[in-house]
Amino acid sequence: MQTTGLTKGRTAYQHYIPPVNFGYVENDLYRCGQPNELNFPFMEKLGLRCIVWLAPEEPNQNVMSFVDDQEIQLHHLGVPESGNASDPVTEDTILEAFNLILDKKNHPMTIMCNIGRHRTGTVVGCLRKLQRWNLASIFEEYRRFAGPKVRILNEQFIELFDTDLVRIPVDPPEWL
Repeated sequence: MQTTGLTKGRTAYQHYIPPVNFGYVENDLYRCGQPNELNFPFMEKLGLRCIVWLAPEEPNQNVMSFVDDQEIQLHHLGVPESGNASDPVTEDTILEAFNLILDKKNHPMTIMCNIGRHRTGTVVGCLRKLQRWNLASIFEEYRRFAGPKVRILNEQFIELFDTDLVRIPVDPPEWL
């Protein structure tokens, strides 16, 4: 592990830098954009078992190496059926993500896409709806991570998402 920082007669300090748009969603459930090498020490501290990858393309080689080194399961769910990378996440993708997210054996885990804004925000927004958050709070959280690039179609998708389609496991996480 690389150490940097103050070493004048003291132990060196490791810098832990979270990835772009990193956020705590619930116990053992996080969200973020694609990490880089500077973020790996931070990500390692999370003790991840699983990553739900929502971007249409594969993660970069450095991330793939980190996933292999840490023995993290990577589930690539972001391949759009239409072939258009800018299409919003589909209902099938959300339901597939929930099968992984609601299975406690996969925790700790993180939901991520390239920047951690739109696809990740849509999955988290649908999770909040499943948790019975009100729409104003769901949209406030979505907008906080999306910044000036809010996509109204994603908010509409979250609003219209049918939570009755979600298969709840027998032993769900305590936050559900």
